Amino acid sequence: MIFEKKTITLKNGHTAILRNPSPEDAKELLGCIIQACGETDHLARYPEEWNMTVEQEEAWINRVNASPSTLSILCYVNGKISGNCELRLNTGLKTAHRATVAIALLKEYWGLGIGSAMFEVMIQTARDKGIEVLELEYIDGNDRGKHLYEKFGFQTIAKLPHAYKLKDGSYQSSITMQKYL
Repeated sequence: MIFEKKTITLKNGHTAILRNPSPEDAKELLGCIIQACGETDHLARYPEEWNMTVEQEEAWINRVNASPSTLSILCYVNGKISGNCELRLNTGLKTAHRATVAIALLKEYWGLGIGSAMFEVMIQTARDKGIEVLELEYIDGNDRGKHLYEKFGFQTIAKLPHAYKLKDGSYQSSITMQKYL
């Protein structure tokens, strides 16, 4: 799904650009995702679980940009990818009224308003596409994420205990939230 590039002003006064990824972003995007996974236990994978090649990431970017049901957006700050988000519309007849959202930001960019700007775009796009229910999942303990989601009207609908097992043997629950549009 194609998104018209948007410039935003961050809380620190700097500007950022929201735009679709291009195949040329593949290497940097992979690095960003791997770095983000290493900065927190609140993402679903460890860094070493990302084993896509640059060529595979390029192909994924091309598929996503051509897809009528998936929107991927990168945020660029000072020419560097700071994070990404995704809106995935369900396509089945019984579930086409629903979509999922996901977001990841590098730690150095937390608290600057990037997450809010990305959520505004995803929510508006979902509305424009006739989506009635937005859904997301986050790992329990991600209080920053929870606050962002609640700020945009998401409500907790389920908790799945022991959804994630960490390397140290401890477990984390998965929290599912919904927002009616």
